Amino acid sequence: MATSIKNKIKSIRELKNYTQEYMAEQLGVTQAGYSKIEKGKTVLSYVKLVEIARILEVSVEDILSFDSERYFNNFNKVIGNNNGSILINTEENSTTLKILYEDKIKLLEKLLEKTEAELERYKKNTARFKIVR
Repeated sequence: MATSIKNKIKSIRELKNYTQEYMAEQLGVTQAGYSKIEKGKTVLSYVKLVEIARILEVSVEDILSFDSERYFNNFNKVIGNNNGSILINTEENSTTLKILYEDKIKLLEKLLEKTEAELERYKKNTARFKIVR
């Protein structure tokens, strides 16, 4: 079943955490007037659709082709580390992540060896000094 344009606009707006009040303000209409757009009670002109796309920071084509089911299916395949970077979880990317993880372990092991060597050198240097009370 094809999703109507009104539902696509509403979904994108909600994904961006924009309120109807914000959209209405940006469009120069009342919140009730904007609500009628999302409910399909107002005929949406192409010019108004272009304005809505601009406010949502997407293209008109993005709105027309938006598929929430596909979006959320892909969203469930995304892995990330909460720093804004995301990666689609594929076999190729999993291999890359494994290599990066192994490299990180090697670097941490080298750092540990260096730290232990510095600690030994520090112990030898401080052993030469006697504490006088």
